[in-house]
Amino acid sequence: MRHTKTTLKNGMRVITVPMKDTKSLTLLALFGTGSRYETKKTNGVSHFLEHLFFKGTTSRPRPGDVSQALDDVGAEHNAFTSKEYTGYWVKAASRHIPLALDIVSDILIEPLFKAEEIEKERGVIFQEMHMYLDTPRRYVHDLFESLVYGDEPLGWEIIGTSHSLRGLTRKDILAYRKSQYVGSNAVLVVAGSFHEEDTLGRIKKAFERLPAGSAKPCSPFSVIKKDVSRVHLEFKKSDQTHVVIGARSNFSMFHDERYAVALLATILGGKTSSRLFQEIREKRGLAYTVSAMTEQFLDSGYFSVYAGVPHGKTKEVVRRIRDEFWRAGESGISSRELRQAKDFWRGQFAISLESSDEVASFYGTHELFYKDVVSPEEVMEKIEHVTREEVTSVAQEIFHKQSVCLALIGPHRDDMAYEQLIRV
Repeated sequence: MRHTKTTLKNGMRVITVPMKDTKSLTLLALFGTGSRYETKKTNGVSHFLEHLFFKGTTSRPRPGDVSQALDDVGAEHNAFTSKEYTGYWVKAASRHIPLALDIVSDILIEPLFKAEEIEKERGVIFQEMHMYLDTPRRYVHDLFESLVYGDEPLGWEIIGTSHSLRGLTRKDILAYRKSQYVGSNAVLVVAGSFHEEDTLGRIKKAFERLPAGSAKPCSPFSVIKKDVSRVHLEFKKSDQTHVVIGARSNFSMFHDERYAVALLATILGGKTSSRLFQEIREKRGLAYTVSAMTEQFLDSGYFSVYAGVPHGKTKEVVRRIRDEFWRAGESGISSRELRQAKDFWRGQFAISLESSDEVASFYGTHELFYKDVVSPEEVMEKIEHVTREEVTSVAQEIFHKQSVCLALIGPHRDDMAYEQLIRV
């Protein structure tokens, strides 16, 4: 898949990726900032700012104007905040790229940040927070991350806390935007069907007013103390118990073995024929959903497994997942499992590249973090070169040398029993 990179005078990097056989495109603006770049006092400001960009601009002063303009042409749009980057995107029919560019540049460069809109949106975000708290399948992952990373930015919730949200001021928001939303910290991707030369000219004109400069870096992760609790039970009278169990890893997004970790997740719980899915759901009927995932940050990462299980079977499920962790490190994986995992991964990756939004995300995140774009073909090549020994080695590193952590939401209170269970 061909792509072209252009760097604007303000430092913003522009990636254009033409795609055949499509009549739509995705425009994605990424910034290398997120909740990890916050302080305890400003926790939640990245997400708050993401909301406010849509609440009125100089040329579209009313909060609903941006959505109305995009709805009128049937375009999709949204934004997201993560711990290390934030994105704003529009997906539309190809002929509407002038509108998509105008709107994305407008919200990012000419926002109003009216005091009354800030207060209204503060209330909206509190409701969003309550929604997450009422969604245990999602919230249990936040609890797990707080166990893995402790009381520092990687362990904080992206949305912030009730205390930090109440304390955020317009001055805090403007200062954060000035610090982080600069050209050198931004990547713009256009993927899909478009005229390259004309589109690049429009991009230059639309984003030349984005300020130049260098963004404030985040603080490096420091390993938490070993005597910190490894179990968090959140008591809730739920219909099922939500479990996340796993461990921190040293396999960051820059580590050579990150592809081996991805294949380990696939083998243990990344597909319906995975070890954990077969053991826990198909063989024993203990869960409807069980899945494994791996997360890689700038200088750290983690491996986790999620399951929704019957209350009375929670300890059995935790024990069986723990046993699979240890088995992966002690006995390794078979050649057949590795071959199947590679084929599955390659197939899923190929399918994802048929969508312009996934293509934009792939190219955008690679450019944002690696300052370069590795082609999809090169990624598949790296997956293909992973060996059985490498997958076994990363399993040993994660499950035998790191502290396993457990987050659980359900009607349980016996912390010590679970502490003993995961230490065995």
